[in-house]
Amino acid sequence: MLLSYWELKNWFTDVDYTIVGSGIVGLHTALRLRERFPKSKILVLEKGMLPQGASTKNAGFACFGSISEIIDDLKSHSQDDVVHLIQRRWDGLQLLRKRLGDGAIDFKPYGGYELFLKKDETAYEECLEKLPFINEILTPLFKSDVFAKTVNPFGFLNIYDQLIFNPFEAQIDTGNMMQALLKQAVSHDILILNQQNVTSFVDNQNGVEVVLATLDSAAPRVDDFSFKTKKLLFATNGFAGQLTSGKVKPARAQVLITEPIADLKIKGTFHLDKGYYYFRNIGNRILFGGGRNLDFEGETTSEFGQTEIIQNRLEEVLKEVILPNQKFDVAHRWSGIMGLGSSKNPIVEQLSNNVYCGVRLGGMGVAIGSLIGKELADLIQ
Repeated sequence: MLLSYWELKNWFTDVDYTIVGSGIVGLHTALRLRERFPKSKILVLEKGMLPQGASTKNAGFACFGSISEIIDDLKSHSQDDVVHLIQRRWDGLQLLRKRLGDGAIDFKPYGGYELFLKKDETAYEECLEKLPFINEILTPLFKSDVFAKTVNPFGFLNIYDQLIFNPFEAQIDTGNMMQALLKQAVSHDILILNQQNVTSFVDNQNGVEVVLATLDSAAPRVDDFSFKTKKLLFATNGFAGQLTSGKVKPARAQVLITEPIADLKIKGTFHLDKGYYYFRNIGNRILFGGGRNLDFEGETTSEFGQTEIIQNRLEEVLKEVILPNQKFDVAHRWSGIMGLGSSKNPIVEQLSNNVYCGVRLGGMGVAIGSLIGKELADLIQ
């Protein structure tokens, strides 16, 4: 790819910090670097037309884990690890709200609910039994009980009568959030280039040579181009498997949204089946996603798309549980790519002398992404 003098000078010369990924983590990394290094040249590269992973494709839950998720995490992580992770998610949410403002992200503190299908008797009873203990270990952080039993006021069917309510949950507008972040980045003289795919890089100790593949819209071919940057930071989450020697695996999340529903009474964020299903209202529509547990192998993919087994199950639960005896039409379907691993703890580390990464957000990017971006930027000495 033959660049002009102007293109080379303005975008690819004397680059101090190059961030790969323009999602929540990448843009918070860039903004934090700008705070720390006001005169630096900061470049953000994004392989998609829009942020490619989950930042613009998530459900807009401002949450830190349902009670069944927390209980499940305690079976594979220590109590201290689980509480610390919830603390980081909570701190990340406060950082996001402080940076952008509640108005900009359409923050609505409606609270969150967990409901239990009739077939989930064991999980239901375990959550009720352990509710006091979970509140006890979280009280030092939230200064009050987090979870409480409540009745079902929403008309859901085929579930146990009692729901578990969390007043600290909220919903946001994901699109507004990302637009606000992009505007802040541009206003702070951060360069963002889309449809730039990093294919390789070499750390030469005094800097990093980065190789890009760019799809030329005028001629459908891929051209390689390389440039030098002092530091390279990866914020690619679900696409970070090679960087982390397999410690991060992609996990596809499928989502649908209904057409507007007259007199919709559902308001809040809702969890089912240890967080594998989740839904919320967006005005008078229902957004519903999940079902990855129906096909773990098939959904461990970085390919976008939908499958019949999951989409059929989402519609089935909508009809039988969420919107029983109510007509609805599906308006749109999409998917996003999360980054998961054997541990829920994010990876924020230096990979070589001048290369760093902040990945593996565990499906909690809205909550923890802001904090991971800050921590990633703060690795730079």
